[in-house]
Amino acid sequence: MPVIQIPSALRSFTGNQSRVEVQGTTAGEALTALATAHPTLRKHLYTDEGQLRSFVNVYKNDEDIRFLGRDATPLDSGDTLVIVPSIAGGRA
Repeated sequence: MPVIQIPSALRSFTGNQSRVEVQGTTAGEALTALATAHPTLRKHLYTDEGQLRSFVNVYKNDEDIRFLGRDATPLDSGDTLVIVPSIAGGRA
């Protein structure tokens, strides 16, 4: 099964798990399975229209899925997806 690494900022929505095994043959299926298993996480990953939020970056084995095939990026059982939310703020 693919594994999704959860950043510390979102772990409270996954029962403090840093890694979650999910079912899915594509990145989109895996992320949907994650959000289904942990419904309070959904609003942090997806817009109301069901699109991955623009500030949420997802990597498959260190490669950005935006350059691989986005939601259709194929996954194998040993693959790892890493969620990396962009963080902004502070003073200029």
